Amino acid sequence: MVTVDTAPAVPHSPSTTPQATDPPPEHIRPPVQPGPATQDRATAPPTSQAAAPVPRRPAAPTTGPHHEPLPEQPHSATLIGSVQRAMRLLERVADHPHGAPAKQLARETGLALPTAYHLLRTLVHEGYLRRDKGLFFLGDAAERLGSSGARQKRRSTMVDALAGFRDAIGVPVYYAVYQDGEIEVMCVSDTPGNPAVEEWADFRETAHAHAIGQCLLSQLDEDARRDHLERYPVQSITPYTVRDSHALLRRLERARRMDPVMERQEYALGTVCAAIPITVGTTAVTMAISLPSHQAERLESAARQLQSEIGRLLGTLAISISI
Repeated sequence: MVTVDTAPAVPHSPSTTPQATDPPPEHIRPPVQPGPATQDRATAPPTSQAAAPVPRRPAAPTTGPHHEPLPEQPHSATLIGSVQRAMRLLERVADHPHGAPAKQLARETGLALPTAYHLLRTLVHEGYLRRDKGLFFLGDAAERLGSSGARQKRRSTMVDALAGFRDAIGVPVYYAVYQDGEIEVMCVSDTPGNPAVEEWADFRETAHAHAIGQCLLSQLDEDARRDHLERYPVQSITPYTVRDSHALLRRLERARRMDPVMERQEYALGTVCAAIPITVGTTAVTMAISLPSHQAERLESAARQLQSEIGRLLGTLAISISI
């Protein structure tokens, strides 16, 4: 911080008063007081004590320690230089799938070789890089970061797609998968005006009752269906729920592969639902919608519209299924 030092006032005396032809040195010259435009400095009335200077706000530094201009920063952000240099090294290593030596990495990043060596050793120790025969490669920790970023991107793609379907059709939209023997609702997109169905009974235990579960079970082979129903037996949760596993299995066998699966108040009274089967490889997937029962006449047309929207984006969604 720059500060301004002010010398203490010195009383005027004949022995110390400088001559008119010899201006006082700058470090003891008393500050000039503002006055009328017509008043001349030589005719200003004498004072017994120098007036106090007008306080100044310390000036902010505009250059760094080596006189380089400081970048403008709206908020006083603190950037850690060693982290920045380590990130540059990681990026350069990623550019070399067959590995690169320290000297090449130092040259490509503009780092001094000792600095590059120090950072590379640290990155190897933390698992972000590995060293083999003098060459540096991405390590397991960096690979995990990359796969996590890819999953986040796929999830973002799916969330955006569901929001688009929701707005286009005007209904809540659900995305679910069957994995590791369980029904998993991965994402729901709704609005205050069109809220999603409240999960009042565990979705995983009541697959027989709701359209999402029935649609996913219909995509499994017979053994997988029976295994699921042995773990989660059919039970009536509303007056409209399918009565037993035999009736459910007969219904699933009759389901046509690409037709929407619909249920009316089997899971929740006052709600009707439809689910669209989506098979990508061996993964059973579905997207579903729900409506209040007084709008039940909209269910089939809304399901067909969702199916059309999915078909239009299926190429994009296929790479986003695993989130």
